[in-house]
Amino acid sequence: MYPKEEGFFMPAEWEKREKTFMEWPCREEIWFDGILEAKQGYANIAKAISKFEPVVMIVNKADKEEAEKMCDNEIEILVIEHDDSWIRDNGPTFIKNNNGELRGINWKFNSWGEKYLPYDKDNQVAKKLLEYYGVKSYDAPFVLEGGSIHVDGEGTLLTTEECLLNKNRNPHLKKENIEDYLNKYLSVEKFIWLKRGLFGDETDGHVDNVACFAKPGVVVLQVCYDKNDPNYEITQENLEILRNFIDAKGRKLEIIEIEQPPARYINGERLTLSYLNYYPVNGGIILPTFGGDAKKYDLKAKEILEKIYPDRKVVMVDGMPIIKGGGNVHCITQQMPKGVIK
Repeated sequence: MYPKEEGFFMPAEWEKREKTFMEWPCREEIWFDGILEAKQGYANIAKAISKFEPVVMIVNKADKEEAEKMCDNEIEILVIEHDDSWIRDNGPTFIKNNNGELRGINWKFNSWGEKYLPYDKDNQVAKKLLEYYGVKSYDAPFVLEGGSIHVDGEGTLLTTEECLLNKNRNPHLKKENIEDYLNKYLSVEKFIWLKRGLFGDETDGHVDNVACFAKPGVVVLQVCYDKNDPNYEITQENLEILRNFIDAKGRKLEIIEIEQPPARYINGERLTLSYLNYYPVNGGIILPTFGGDAKKYDLKAKEILEKIYPDRKVVMVDGMPIIKGGGNVHCITQQMPKGVIK
């Protein structure tokens, strides 16, 4: 049976958490300024999250001692072999029912359309993690990354055509097939199909860089106001789609805009800087910031999020070490909702 048939659904990210999972960096070639800077960045973010909720750092056996030294004593170290460090995309998606029982979904993972090899260990992480915690799982028969979807917990899902309809993921599936699967596995009924994610995003337009639900009926969107920037057309198009959408509960969406930071490049490549890659935790928001000429934008993003989440503490963390590898705080974390494991 599918999760929906058994009463399971994907809860919203802002709901109460049991813990956060992360994966220790190990693929050296993806880090522009070296993997040591990346590891320090991961450790700093893990420490920030651990002030709000438990953190489990998944490590390769060879890196266990190093991770223990760089991370806080509060951070649990768990050995599961992996190829890369983006657990949002290769980790499990947790689902629950109205009785609070937890289960997990093990999606197929192909390294964002086979961009990095090997990825066979990454494709096993979700299954091994669920087995370790004794969480019953569903093995989904198609490729999906957690960063490509976002839900409001009330039947509506956000995604992009650029990613989910990309032929490097599920070339045998059409849009209606993907919607059918997402309905069966996540219990979502309405789909907001944005066209594209941010310019140059190597994930092929993950939605968690461009838009997310802040609460039911409320979407936060990163926007560009410079008509000469390629993100202008992308974000204005997405804004128009959101303005005309009615969600699963019949609500017209409230849209809150956050302006993108100034463009930044490394080795001629534009980095995908996004404030939308923030991560809600129990009582807090972990916000990636970029400093330098982006400082006033950083502070404005913090101010907007403080208004959206008045009951949470917004903590700014340095997002630069993480974005050099292609993602940010949301990409390197995966939440386990509070619930009962049977």
